[in-house]
Amino acid sequence: MRDGIIFDLDGTLIDSRADLALAVNLTRAELGLGPLPQPQVVGYVGEGVRRLLTRALPECPDQLEAALTINQRHYRAHLLDQTVLYPGVREALALFQQQGRPLMVVTNKPRAFTDLILEGLGIAGLMAAVVGGGDVAALKPDPAGLLLALERSGCAAAGSWMAGDHFTDLESGRRAGMKRCFCRYGFGDPGQETWDLAVDDLRELAAAVSAA
Repeated sequence: MRDGIIFDLDGTLIDSRADLALAVNLTRAELGLGPLPQPQVVGYVGEGVRRLLTRALPECPDQLEAALTINQRHYRAHLLDQTVLYPGVREALALFQQQGRPLMVVTNKPRAFTDLILEGLGIAGLMAAVVGGGDVAALKPDPAGLLLALERSGCAAAGSWMAGDHFTDLESGRRAGMKRCFCRYGFGDPGQETWDLAVDDLRELAAAVSAA
């Protein structure tokens, strides 16, 4: 079996902070609430949209289902307003391809939004597998999404890498039996997790696996 690379999306491949915060604050406005600072909203990201909105809407816990619908509408309308690939990502993906490594994305973001972003940024065609929120029963840090992506790509966990910026990525990689790369440039929190490599640019991971 081949060795592949699984990437988280937000905070790893893409800088989506502004659009995520905008959608949350448009949701709050529609519910009659004032905006939250962008860093505060970003601090709630990483464990799925339901958890994000639970944290971002403490004033109205009984309106969570309505808020989810409202937020999906706003995020769909604005998900590519300011979202961009991090510096070095496009080049790193090309280097991985030259090495013959299957590339995958596993994210807690709903699959429909994930596909729109990957297509809009021109990298959807590079991915051998994409697993989004809702494609498996449990979100990261459960390893189910990673294991499904590996299966679909014909890759072995032991020789493959999970690259991400959040403890959910690192924990899911550990539980799946993969090597783990912590992307320090992202906006996640590694928590108490450890990693095999930490990078400030995704091209560093490409160089490391090429040299191995």
